[in-house]
Amino acid sequence: MPETRFVDVRRFESIDSTNRYLLDEARAGAPEGVVAVADHQTAGRGRLGRTWEAPAGANLLLSVLLRPLLAPEARHLSTTAVALAAVDAIAAVVIGAAGVGVEVGIKWPNDLVASDGRKLAGVLAEADLASSGSRGLPDPVVVGIGINVNWPAVDEDLSPELRGAAVSLRQLAGGSVDRETLLEHMLLALEPRVSALSTPEGRTLLGDDLRRQCTTIGTRVRVDLPDGSFVGTAVAVTDDGHLTVDVDGVPRTVVAGDVVHVRPGS
Repeated sequence: MPETRFVDVRRFESIDSTNRYLLDEARAGAPEGVVAVADHQTAGRGRLGRTWEAPAGANLLLSVLLRPLLAPEARHLSTTAVALAAVDAIAAVVIGAAGVGVEVGIKWPNDLVASDGRKLAGVLAEADLASSGSRGLPDPVVVGIGINVNWPAVDEDLSPELRGAAVSLRQLAGGSVDRETLLEHMLLALEPRVSALSTPEGRTLLGDDLRRQCTTIGTRVRVDLPDGSFVGTAVAVTDDGHLTVDVDGVPRTVVAGDVVHVRPGS
């Protein structure tokens, strides 16, 4: 996109992982703004090592190479920037153009979900600390996102265990969505979001926008950590992007973890 820093867009019919590709490019000294877009990923990765595969050419699979001026403990805000940009792009392309009542929110920390909780997209950030300071460039962070654009077309496209858990823009909008148009709007929306990462004022605005879009706040959740789990009510997202959970009157801050929205009666 000539109006943004994302002018170097590299396209692949098939690749193992767009995140892996850009991490390699970062080690070689690639500048911020390189974008990798694939029709199909053979080893696409999600959080906690999960995988997700869709038919080639159906969905939007991309990664961006960022070099934000962030302290190591704040690099996760790069994920917030990409997730918010995706919400902006969907609002412009699907909601604005079609005039349909598609509501999309962010399930903490990194999923885009429909109003009924079905997953629409996942975001994964990976940093390569081994290449920190290489060539005098800021540390690289690669952020990947996979958006279910035109697949699944119907619930029957999904395996039985995923039915009711995932959804596509096509299903929400009632018709196919152009991936290229969505990509263009995504990169346009990402430009100011990435700029915001580098200043305290910008990061505060990102936090405010995340709180407005976050479907986890006010929800009963189960937090799974390496050393155990606990259940409580998510009450806030901090300015640092961390989740605050009320556990029997005691607030607990979750920096990283797997968060499950608990349905009433479950």
